[in-house]
Amino acid sequence: MSNNVDDYIQQGMYGHKETKRTERKRFLGTIRERIVIALTQEQVWEHGIYKQVEEAIKGNRSAHLYLNGNIHYEVLSKYTKIASQNDVLYTIVTNLESDTDIGLVLAYDYAIDKEEIYVKREIQIPKKGERRKKGLSGILAKLFKMS
Repeated sequence: MSNNVDDYIQQGMYGHKETKRTERKRFLGTIRERIVIALTQEQVWEHGIYKQVEEAIKGNRSAHLYLNGNIHYEVLSKYTKIASQNDVLYTIVTNLESDTDIGLVLAYDYAIDKEEIYVKREIQIPKKGERRKKGLSGILAKLFKMS
């Protein structure tokens, strides 16, 4: 009986016991083993939508989408719209106590232990003879042309 009272007092003083606290701070309230797919903040800010995320949302309708509340809603809305269209619940998580590089996480409330959760960026390098980009990147490419 005294353990229950001690637990109750500890919970009142420090809050509920939380497993993997560091992971939960990084992954917007969930843990790594539950994640289907994740994007960094930088990736969420990019123009357009990652097809992999859209497909993951459509294919995992009982999962939950967590979005970083430190990103403007206008930027997040492209993903909230997809979630709403597919009846996937989402939560915008704002944690002022910790900073994370994660911008979006699609996760279940149980472990799935997916090996690769991060979406890789594919950088396309123009082949020889293809037109190069205009603007500053094109000028820099001409200035620092590699043989």
